[in-house]
Amino acid sequence: MALTNDTNGGHLRVPLPAWLKTTFLTLGSIAVTLLGLLFITFIIGRVMPIDPVLAIVGERASQETYDAVYHQLGLDKPLLVQFLYYLWDVLHLDFGTSLLNARPVSEDIARVFPATMELATLGIIIGVVLGVPLGVLAAVRKGSWIDQVARVLALVGYSMPIFWLGLMGLLVFYGILGWVGGPGRVGIFYIDVVPQVTGMILIDAAIDGNWDVFKDAFSHIILPASLLGYYSLAYISRMTRSFMLEQLSAEYITTARVKGMSEWNVVWKHAFKNIRVQLITVIALSYAGLLEGSVLTEIIFSWPGIGSYITTALLSADMNAVLGGTVVVGLIFILLNIFSDLLYKVFDPRAK
Repeated sequence: MALTNDTNGGHLRVPLPAWLKTTFLTLGSIAVTLLGLLFITFIIGRVMPIDPVLAIVGERASQETYDAVYHQLGLDKPLLVQFLYYLWDVLHLDFGTSLLNARPVSEDIARVFPATMELATLGIIIGVVLGVPLGVLAAVRKGSWIDQVARVLALVGYSMPIFWLGLMGLLVFYGILGWVGGPGRVGIFYIDVVPQVTGMILIDAAIDGNWDVFKDAFSHIILPASLLGYYSLAYISRMTRSFMLEQLSAEYITTARVKGMSEWNVVWKHAFKNIRVQLITVIALSYAGLLEGSVLTEIIFSWPGIGSYITTALLSADMNAVLGGTVVVGLIFILLNIFSDLLYKVFDPRAK
């Protein structure tokens, strides 16, 4: 509420515009969420049974060397002071230096993240393009063979470990049939052939006009992206079916059919229109899950993304890299939630 003076010397309360109030609330929730994320990652870095000093100096270092590095890292300061230093550095995109290669962690993340984003984006496209229509058809033809197939696909997608599917995929489609490329992003002859513009090799190859590299990169990415797409398809199709069944049993659908409206319009222009907002959340969460949960896929296919980077750093006790990658993944979740909230206002007039 804003205060203004009235003619009698008092104060009048002028309400803030709704959009301004919403903006303040949104920014406040983002700040609190981000602060909580940074605090949790900081605590994880302190409670992990890994001595960052020993990871730097080695077990044979003298006590004087150990104490000097301990002081240089600021570990001799109170925990609150350490957190404030950590918060200040992260806000300036400074995640420290990697112990593995002595490079800034922020540079490493900027280098490996596009590979994960490219893989996850293609995977979510496959999951949405196939999962949404499959879920709609399963709901419309409830109890039919299409419904049974959709439910079996979803069950297998939830039940089968993705690392097993990845190994079987490599064995069949790469080892036996030779339909796809092997592990890695491109063949050995195409490494560093096209200049990096976006870090996503398909886009960079298209920009450079090098279609041989594009074809080779596509043959390498299609199998891991399809596995991630199948994983998201299982979730998206199941949720779409559930949302559609709820809408198709509503009274307004019965009324539309009684009035003689075609089944196509009933399903897609009425029922599906009312589940778009719910699907936005499902797709956003699924995409975020692919961005941060494709660790096993990246390891199996030797995909140089952020999942492989965090795993390698964790096994090497490189906590700066682990915490930096964790913060980036958490930030992705926050940004995708904000993006889905913005889409609500586009697809749902009631949210405006």
